[in-house]
Amino acid sequence: MSKRPRTLDSFFSPPATKRSRQAGGDTSKVANGETTPSQLSNHPTYPFAVPHLPPEITDILNFAPAQEARIINDRPDLDLLYFQPYIPKEIQRPLFDFLRREFFFYKVQYKIKRGPVETQINTPRYTTVFGLDETSIFNDAGEVIDSATGKPPSGKDAYTCKPRPIPECLDMLRRLTENTTGSKFNFALVNYYASGADSISYHSDDEKFLGPDPCIASFTLGAKRDFLLRHKKTPAAHPSESQPMKLPLASGDMVLMRGKTQSCWEHSIPKRKGGEAERGRINITFRRAMTKGGTANYYRYNVGDGGVFKWDGGRGEMVAWKGGETG
Repeated sequence: MSKRPRTLDSFFSPPATKRSRQAGGDTSKVANGETTPSQLSNHPTYPFAVPHLPPEITDILNFAPAQEARIINDRPDLDLLYFQPYIPKEIQRPLFDFLRREFFFYKVQYKIKRGPVETQINTPRYTTVFGLDETSIFNDAGEVIDSATGKPPSGKDAYTCKPRPIPECLDMLRRLTENTTGSKFNFALVNYYASGADSISYHSDDEKFLGPDPCIASFTLGAKRDFLLRHKKTPAAHPSESQPMKLPLASGDMVLMRGKTQSCWEHSIPKRKGGEAERGRINITFRRAMTKGGTANYYRYNVGDGGVFKWDGGRGEMVAWKGGETG
């Protein structure tokens, strides 16, 4: 049995292959946001089904990457591939609109304890996550089974969360990214920054469950936002520790963080007032979790126990989903 985690949809959806763009092809349907997806990704853990990408988007997405990557490794321990852009311009807005409209999101709250003090954390963005770590896979019925034994994990090996497969609309991009980078990914995390007030503080994705020197592919769709990177503190006190590098990530851009980047650097998306930041941004990151601890972590901090949110086009904002469709 293959040990590579698969999504439920991968059993009937062929792998994406890079195709040549057709000269004079009609992209008017994409530009006008007219999409006609004919298939759905569904699973018992999904609040509602997620449509596949319409052919008007997939035909052009198969042409990715739109530009070759620029290597950034001129600072200590930094190793980046920067695609400006990765996603072709013609579908950047339609893809953003599709994902914001069709996904279910969460506004996760959790508590952290430092000594005797317990603090309530309200995640300053909308999140959702899909995937499963290397120890398990989804079988043909969409059930989680152990990669080695083919049996459902039980006892101390049972999952405390409810993993769910990556929907086809994201899995196609995951496969393309694997082909481009040579890295393997089994998780897709999606953040929606509704305005410039939404942010993520300095952090490193250096958890043990990602293994040594993890590769993380980070995509931007929608509003341009500053992506700051700074080196962690060292006795040498290199200028990169106090003078952050800024990448102005625009719609369609992708940054692949690899090598010692996660173990030696931190990154953030700071708050921004007014301007383009108010238009909303989607960030998709593909990662590879090696152990069950990774699965538990990702679902705790990106799904949690709160309610589901869905985009309401009429109101132009995320609203609580109560089991029926929003406008």
